[in-house]
Amino acid sequence: MKSNRLITEKSPYLLQHAYNPVDWHPWGQEAFTSARTENKPIFLSIGYSTCHWCHVMERESFEDEQVATLMNEAFVSIKVDREERPDIDNVYMAACQVMAGHGGWPLTIIMTPDRQPFFAGTYFPKKAGFGRIGMIDLVPRVKKMWETDRPKLMKLSDEVTVRLRHEDATEPEEPAETVFHHAFEQLSHQFDHANGGFSNAPKFPAPHILLFLMSYARRTGNQEALQMVTKTLDSMRDGGIYDHAGFGFHRYSTDAQWLVPHFEKMLYDQALLCLAYTEAFQATGKMEYRKTVEDTLSYILRDMTSPEGGFYSAEDADSEGEEGRFYVWTHPEIIRELGPADADLICALFNIQKKGNFVEQATGNTAGTNILHRKNQLHGVAKEMHLSDAEIQDRTEKALAKLFAVRTNRVHPDKDDKILTDWNGLMITAFAKAAQHFHRPEYADAAAKAADFILTRLRAQDGRLLHRYRDGEAALPAHADDYAFFISGLIELHLTTSDSRYLEEARALNSIFLRHFWDNDHAGFFFTADDGEKLLVRKKEIYDGAMPSANSMALFNLLRLSSITGDLDIAEMAAKSARSFSAAVREAPTAYTYFLTALDLLLGPPLKKE
Repeated sequence: MKSNRLITEKSPYLLQHAYNPVDWHPWGQEAFTSARTENKPIFLSIGYSTCHWCHVMERESFEDEQVATLMNEAFVSIKVDREERPDIDNVYMAACQVMAGHGGWPLTIIMTPDRQPFFAGTYFPKKAGFGRIGMIDLVPRVKKMWETDRPKLMKLSDEVTVRLRHEDATEPEEPAETVFHHAFEQLSHQFDHANGGFSNAPKFPAPHILLFLMSYARRTGNQEALQMVTKTLDSMRDGGIYDHAGFGFHRYSTDAQWLVPHFEKMLYDQALLCLAYTEAFQATGKMEYRKTVEDTLSYILRDMTSPEGGFYSAEDADSEGEEGRFYVWTHPEIIRELGPADADLICALFNIQKKGNFVEQATGNTAGTNILHRKNQLHGVAKEMHLSDAEIQDRTEKALAKLFAVRTNRVHPDKDDKILTDWNGLMITAFAKAAQHFHRPEYADAAAKAADFILTRLRAQDGRLLHRYRDGEAALPAHADDYAFFISGLIELHLTTSDSRYLEEARALNSIFLRHFWDNDHAGFFFTADDGEKLLVRKKEIYDGAMPSANSMALFNLLRLSSITGDLDIAEMAAKSARSFSAAVREAPTAYTYFLTALDLLLGPPLKKE
């Protein structure tokens, strides 16, 4: 089978497409020059290696000779790994939101050779269906418009570009405590009292919302805020979104009950959820939260840590061409592997059914498979079986360990083994926090080993960070997330170990961050450096999505560094950054909950009434 240009890349995602019949280019001047020379638009496809719908679109279209022939005739096609190039993804995801009103991955952009988009969408099937145009119709239609009605496409691309360059411009204003109350009120209306979480389906963990609510509870004494947190954490820990046999959290739940997950596992989710459960343990003393953190960190150390100490990025949802196959169980399997007594226990605890316990969305039936989710609590099952809670706990853990051992013999999902500076920064923070609060020095050791790996292997000669390491190669300039998240990890590691070296490294990197990313005119941090690749727009990210934004994390860092070192200049920069974004945050506070958590630190405790 003939390979395309992606065969020399390091990205696992790009390598997945290296044998497609589509004549893929990596992002770079060669592709843009070809598009201008051949007078073709560019088909830009952005995804990541553990993305289920990226796999589906590849199987349906990019591996299909008919679709590939159409694409090769009409376009110069470019593949981008969003985890390697979040700067590119941020720009064109914003374009998709403007043009299509939604976003997601795979992200599909059709644009001029000058990189101005005129069409945007996400997943497209090969053939039209369910309200989506198919690739075999879309490609010829765009080709014809490019050849016969190009002025219309150019006008649209100009309009989108102008809009992107002028979005989010707001006047600075002083932040006020009232924004915390407005955010809480909105979250309380969104809260799912039956299941926890803040939406129906799909339902995402959103740990930064939980961290904000815990800071709000500390600030105000509002117990409802803390109850929303504990209900959500309990429901996630009991649900199918948690891997009860092997530990760690899946990406999100496809239903409102946290039962059927999207089975991929992302490093950043593990890190942020560990932070939320650690803080909840501090607030409540509930040992289940500590165990959740410890089990999740054991998963990271077991499956997601490189020999050098860096943390891998993700595990796929699919194995053997089927999402979730690695994680589900049939009723006969449970009986065969555990024996009747322990099988009865696990079936009672985790709702194992002969016909299966969930509806598979693609086929509309259960196919006899089960997702482990804790339907009944230990105490109730212990009472029914006339056993003590301790006996049930012990038997349950041993039975789950047996299932995990059986599962290791299955075909494993693919692992994305690239090491990203930003996601490692989050994981370093989680390990360091857990080391502090649970008195586990081995966690501090893991955090230190990862930090030292980044400092030695993901750093250029001028001291600046690099973004990605894989297969012995460190490459790609670091972005704002890399600096903000890794600096956070270094600060937390210093507080855990009292090693001044990590504080000095944090200060040095923060100085580089300010020099190359700070907006001298309006405050805040751009996502890309002042000397980085010139993209369509230079954006400042503030929205707290799957991860906190760089500006939210940077506000925390500036405040903490100022407090530790007494540096008043960076304290003033923190205040300027808060003022710069306050109007946007006031308009939609629940979109910026990690920023609000940092703002809580900036404003300090509320004034006591006389």
